[in-house]
Parts: sequence; C-alpha cells; structure tokens
Amino acid sequence: MEALGKVFKYGENVDTDVIIPARYLNSSDPAELATHAMEDIDKDFVKKVNKGDIIVAGKNFGCGSSREHAPIAIKAAGVSCVIAPTFARIFYRNAINIGLPIVECPEAAKAINEGDEVKVNFDTGEIVDNTTGQSFKGQPFPEFMQKIIKAEGLVNYVNQK
Repeated sequence: MEALGKVFKYGENVDTDVIIPARYLNSSDPAELATHAMEDIDKDFVKKVNKGDIIVAGKNFGCGSSREHAPIAIKAAGVSCVIAPTFARIFYRNAINIGLPIVECPEAAKAINEGDEVKVNFDTGEIVDNTTGQSFKGQPFPEFMQKIIKAEGLVNYVNQK
C-alpha cells in the first residue's frame, strides 16, 4: 500500500478543534465534515486539497477532545496519510479505526516542506520526498493494522471476516 500526494504542512499540537471545529459536530456525514476540515487553521485547505494529498505536522497531532470526526474529516477531504513525529493516542486509534494511515517519523516531519510531493510506502515505512530526493524511515504498520486500513476501517474489516 502506498500514498502519493502534495504536502500540507502544519505545526505542533494541531488539535481536533482545528481539524474539525466543534460547531460542525452536529453532522456525522463524512462528506459534510470534509467541507470544514482544517478550516480554523487553514481557510483554503478544502479548496486546495486533492485526493491523495498528505498532511505533515509537528508533534502531538490530533490532541484535544477524542472525537472520531477529526480523522473522518481529514480522510473524507482526500488526505491519504498524515506524517508527524507523534500523535495523540486517541487520535492515533481513531485514525486506524476509520482507515486513515498515519506515520510517525520525526525526521520526515521536520525536513518535508509545504507543497513537496511525497510518497509513503505503508508496508516498509519508507517516506520519499520526491521534490528533494530525501528518504526517511517511518514506522511501518503491523500486518493486522494494514488489513484494517486496506478494509477502509475497523468496522469494514470485522464485517469482512
């Protein structure tokens, strides 16, 4: 499994309130949530993001309240992967549960720039910045987590069994 896309870069401690603002939590429709993804930190995100694009951020991405809406909004907006040095634990679990690949790699998160084209191999954990030619070794997913992501989330994975 791979992701290939243009990078949107954000800083440290991006919390769930800016990923999907609380005022939109009255909806659980992924398409509706996607129209408001990242709007409090990047008003033009939903206008610029394309299917397959990648978010790169600083440490503790997804901190704050434990809303599953946050990874759903990002994934539904077209983001294929999030790379950060660390993730808030509940965001990490929610992302896997809904089938959004996330990769921890401090070196990549620091070196990759906004607008770079990046490829991520989920089987090996390799991250390649096609713009600069740099490559990084992220943490590959264990096989069972890859199966959940390939199934587009835990519920689909369980239903396929």
